[in-house]
Amino acid sequence: MKFIPFILPILALVFANCKQEHQTHQEESTFVVTNPIQKDTVLLSDYVCQIRSIQHIELRALEKGYLQNIYVDEGQLVRKGQLLFQIMPVVYQAEAQKAQAELNFTEIEYQNTKALADSNIVSKNELALANAKLQKVKSEYELAKAHLGFTEIRAPFDGIVGRFNDIRKGSLLDEGELLTTLSDNSKLWVYFNVPEAEYITYAKKAQSGKAPKVKLQLANNEIFDEEGLIETIEGDFNNETGNIAFRATFPNAKGLLRHGETGKILMPVQVKNATLVPQSATYEILDKKFVYVVDEAGKVNAREIAVAHEMPHIYAVSAGVTPTEKVLVEGIRKVKNGDVIKFEQKPFYTVVQEMQNLRAE
Repeated sequence: MKFIPFILPILALVFANCKQEHQTHQEESTFVVTNPIQKDTVLLSDYVCQIRSIQHIELRALEKGYLQNIYVDEGQLVRKGQLLFQIMPVVYQAEAQKAQAELNFTEIEYQNTKALADSNIVSKNELALANAKLQKVKSEYELAKAHLGFTEIRAPFDGIVGRFNDIRKGSLLDEGELLTTLSDNSKLWVYFNVPEAEYITYAKKAQSGKAPKVKLQLANNEIFDEEGLIETIEGDFNNETGNIAFRATFPNAKGLLRHGETGKILMPVQVKNATLVPQSATYEILDKKFVYVVDEAGKVNAREIAVAHEMPHIYAVSAGVTPTEKVLVEGIRKVKNGDVIKFEQKPFYTVVQEMQNLRAE
C-alpha cells in the first residue's frame, strides 16, 4: 500500500506522454479531400418488382377417379401435348364402347330406313326421325369420348411443372381437384409501381419514342443479362399510394428466371446538374447521412446531406454540399467536428476509381 503514492504520478506521466504522442501524430497526419462535381448524368431509379410467367396455370382433374399414373416430376420441363397424369379410365372406356356400339346399331337402322324411304315404302317423316335418332346417338358417343379423353391430363403448352398438390399414384381424385401448376417461362412479366411524377416523365419520353429499356436486379444483387421493355401501364393510379403499375417483359432464353421471384427494376433517369459525392466521403448517424466539409484553413465541419439517388460508389445529393466545397474522403473516423487538419486534394474521379479498385480486391 505504501508504494501507491509513487506509482500514481508515474502512470499519470506515462498516459500524458501517450496522449501527447497521439495528438502530435494526428496533427502530423495528412488527410485526403476532394470536391463534389456537378454534371448531367443518368441515374438508375429502382423499384421493387414481382416476376411472373407469361403463362402460369393450374392443372386440375377433369373427372373423378383414381390417379393411375404420374408421368412427370416436379420442376420438369415438358412440351405441349405431353401426357402428365392418367386417371383410371376403365369406366369411361366402357361407356365409350357402349356408345360406339349404340352408334353402329343406329347407323344400320338409319340406312335401312333410308332404303325403304327411297322405295316409298316408309314416309319421309319416318326417315327424318331415324336421322334425328342417329344424330343424338352420335352426340352421346362424342360425349363419351370426351369423358374418356379427360382421364388424360396433357400439357397445353411448353412449360415447367410446379409442385404436386399432395397427390400420389393411387390417390382418389375429385372432379376439379388441383394436381399441380404449369409455367411458361420463355418470357417473364415483371410488375412494379411507379410514383406519379416519374410516370409523367416516362410517359413524355414514350410519346416521343425515347422510352428507355429497363434492367432487372436479382435477389443476389446481380444484374440480369437481358434488358426488358415496358409494354403496358395500368389504367388507374392507386389513390392510397399515388403509384401506378407498370409491366415490363424480359426474354428468358436461358431459363434463369422463375415465376414468383422478386427483385428490383432499374430504370434510367436523366438528371441535369446533379451534385455527385463519393460514397467514401459519407457516414451515417440514425439513418441520416453526413459529410465532413473542410474549409481552406483545414477546419472540419460536419454537414448533413440529402441523398437523392444512389449509384455504384457515388451518391447524387440534392442538398447539403456544393461543388465549390471540399469533403473529407479518408480518415473520417479519425476526426471530429471542429478539428483542424492538414489535407491534400485528389480529383473526384481518382477517388472513385480507387474505391472501385479496392472493392475489386
